[in-house]
Amino acid sequence: MTDEIINRVANSRLKVLDLEDYYPKGKRIVFDLKPWLYEGFVLREKEFRKALKAHDWSQYEHSHIALTCSTDAIVPAWAYMLIATYLEPFAKTIFKGNLEALEASIYQDIISKLDLTEFQDQPVIIKGCSNKPVPLNAYTMLINKLKPLARSVKYGEACSAVPLYKRR
Repeated sequence: MTDEIINRVANSRLKVLDLEDYYPKGKRIVFDLKPWLYEGFVLREKEFRKALKAHDWSQYEHSHIALTCSTDAIVPAWAYMLIATYLEPFAKTIFKGNLEALEASIYQDIISKLDLTEFQDQPVIIKGCSNKPVPLNAYTMLINKLKPLARSVKYGEACSAVPLYKRR
């Protein structure tokens, strides 16, 4: 007698949502203003504008850019805005902040645009343990968007999921 192995998870109504599936392609690059500043601290507008015009911006094609300054220089807002005008034709995303904040911003945009109607009144599991750097706050944003729709929400893998929410 052979015992047939039945995948009960595949046969269940359980819907799996994996944020890793939405991870956008493209390099993540930190664009540090420090080398663009005189002695790393002073922005000289004329030289700054000249250097921006001479820079090869095409190297940022299809990239996600985090604009930052690694020194304690006081950089005016217009400097970041000016850099963004040069990056805009090439970069997918331009964000003022570090890489972690960049990823959070990217995912905030992705999650805000997600159509989650297929999860209406369904038991949902948000898959954990991603191989890609999905920011932790993306999971928080997702549960907040799923809660009004889903019948229940769990986190992890189907065999060992942690219950997060169940509609009463």
